[in-house]
This record gives sequence, structure tokens and C-alpha cells, in this order.
Amino acid sequence: MAKKRRSGKRAAERLQVILYHDRAKISPGTMQALKDELVQVIVKHIDVNPDMVSIELSQDGRNQSLVADIPLNN
Repeated sequence: MAKKRRSGKRAAERLQVILYHDRAKISPGTMQALKDELVQVIVKHIDVNPDMVSIELSQDGRNQSLVADIPLNN
């Protein structure tokens, strides 16, 4: 039963991400293009692993945010 709860929670999280994209009018293709362009600019100035960069939309109440997780190389 715990397995069903986890998969249900994951499904709900995926649905939230889809809804955030819909509300922000940002398609998955646009998100990928945005990520690619941000990475191109960042790697000019900072040593990062482009494969580890993650960009997501999040929502806190009525506020939406674009969140970028960009791990730096040592």
C-alpha cells in the first residue's frame, strides 16, 4: 500500500508541474530553450556541468517562480 501512496504522490507532483507550465504559458520546448540559453551564458563566466542544470516552475499560493538549480564545479 505504501507503494501506491508514493506513486500517487508522484503523479500529483507531475500534474502540478504541468499545471504550472499551463498557467505560465510556457511549453516544454520553451523551457528547454530557456535552459539551453541560460547554460550558454553561465558557462562563459562560471565552471558548471550543463547536464546537472535544472530549471523548473514552482508556485507558492498565487506567486509563480522560475527556479534554477545550477551546481558549480569545484
